[in-house]
Amino acid sequence: MVLAVAVGAGAGLGAIAFRWLIKTFTQAFSGHADYSAAGHSANPHVPWLGVWFVLLAPVLAGLLYGPLVYKFAPEARGHGVPEVMYAVARKGGRIAPQVAVVKSLASALCIGSGGSVGREGPIVQIGSALGSTFGRVVGAGEDRMRLLVACGAAGGIAATFNAPLAGVFFAMELILTSFAAEGFGMVVLSSVTASVIGRAAFGNVPFLVLPPFHTARPSQLLLFAALGVLAGAVGVAFSKILYAIEDLCDWAWRWPEWARPAVGGLLLGVLLLLLPEMYGVGYPVLGNAVAGKYAIGFLVLLLVGKMVATSLTIGIGGSGGVFAPSLFLGAMLGSAFGILAHDVFGAAAGGIGSYALVGMGAVFAGAARAPITAVVIMFELTGEYSIIVSLMAAIVLATLTGKLLTGDTIYTLKLRRRGIDLTAPAPTSPFAGIAIGAVMEPVPASLPATTSLSQAADTLAASRHGALPVTAADGSFLGVASAREVAEVLAEGGRGGEEIGHVAHVPHPLRADAELSAALDALVSADPWGLPVMDAAGTGLSGWITHQAVLAAAHRRPIAASAPS
Repeated sequence: MVLAVAVGAGAGLGAIAFRWLIKTFTQAFSGHADYSAAGHSANPHVPWLGVWFVLLAPVLAGLLYGPLVYKFAPEARGHGVPEVMYAVARKGGRIAPQVAVVKSLASALCIGSGGSVGREGPIVQIGSALGSTFGRVVGAGEDRMRLLVACGAAGGIAATFNAPLAGVFFAMELILTSFAAEGFGMVVLSSVTASVIGRAAFGNVPFLVLPPFHTARPSQLLLFAALGVLAGAVGVAFSKILYAIEDLCDWAWRWPEWARPAVGGLLLGVLLLLLPEMYGVGYPVLGNAVAGKYAIGFLVLLLVGKMVATSLTIGIGGSGGVFAPSLFLGAMLGSAFGILAHDVFGAAAGGIGSYALVGMGAVFAGAARAPITAVVIMFELTGEYSIIVSLMAAIVLATLTGKLLTGDTIYTLKLRRRGIDLTAPAPTSPFAGIAIGAVMEPVPASLPATTSLSQAADTLAASRHGALPVTAADGSFLGVASAREVAEVLAEGGRGGEEIGHVAHVPHPLRADAELSAALDALVSADPWGLPVMDAAGTGLSGWITHQAVLAAAHRRPIAASAPS
């Protein structure tokens, strides 16, 4: 508890410092508090450059943060959250201490100079690095280290966005991928601590002020459902375009990596010159879209422009998050959808702003497949309960649409492209690369389905595992009969003449070519006697897998690895 509070306090202070850095660098590079709302204005610091300063701002910033990231913390490049997920899943929560400092400076420079990325990825990585550092100082074990990393991530989100609930669910749903009671309590404690510190510095106001919304008619739910499906597709498209442009940048770049942000910054500057609304995070533009100040054509232009601008910023080696761009895309899509619905159905369609709000959460859910986080953060933004049903329906449909279209999220796709599958066993696992067929035991003598329970009881009592397969007259597999099940039936009514086929059950099917980890997962919930392994046709047996066989494989693996070749 003390560590959770300490990590939350550190994340809260880190969020204050990070937002101050963004504000300072934005003012220095653009001469405005937020240039995305300034149109084609000149920088008052260098008025003689006119609007052309946006060509140089990303280049100058790239010259500063490019070498910084390359030399001290290469993992600070990009949007940050995948690196934290990987650290928790594969590295025991260990994150280099310098990541917090390098990520703060690099992301603030990138966003302040016009990088079209968000601040949630950096603050998650900053808070997580602080949590990992705290854990290393006190000598915490891996489980505690992972929990402290999640505490840091939750604290960073809570403080920088004034969204303590969203911080908790972001950490639990995306970082830990678990809602265990103890972990939940510690993450909540850290999030609350960071939120108190953040509110003391920024005030008790949401990071994005929106007008009040409500849905007045149940018939609008169908429109929100359609928006959810469309938003899910847009979220997937965003992730695909993001990595496609990153691949293009990787293919085109032939020079030192430290210079890539500066040279690529010239391309970003050209885009900002054409569409200054893409400068930085772009919350003022988002607010204007929600307020219905843009026409459909311009909303579509902003949607496409944000996809390209964010992807280009990441592709040239920039540092920043993709959560805020997802909200931006959702607001553009939702506003355009709302205007179209209003044109078709009139006043019955409801307010345009409500579609923008739902679109924000739905696009993020489609891209990240974090429906709980999406619902919670949208609710914290508005505090409007009347829209919760429409919001939940759209977000769930967006999540399902995203899952239908792709197996990866915008976060896990970055790791999979590096050959890392977080759903697979860790490479250090003694079961990695071992097939069930390599360790399974021979199939024990089977019981014909017509065998009486009395006869089966004698055979089962003498069997090694206390369970035997049951087969039909043609030899096909029907199920498994255990000594425990037969004893229970006989004890209830003494039906010794009943056939064993009536009490046999079919366990979880396993195949010989499956990973041994799959057998381990099935054995955890199975009886101690083991499980049958099906043949290629799926009708007969090829082997028998037991707890003892799995343990024997784990024992032999390190010995084999150390043997001379």
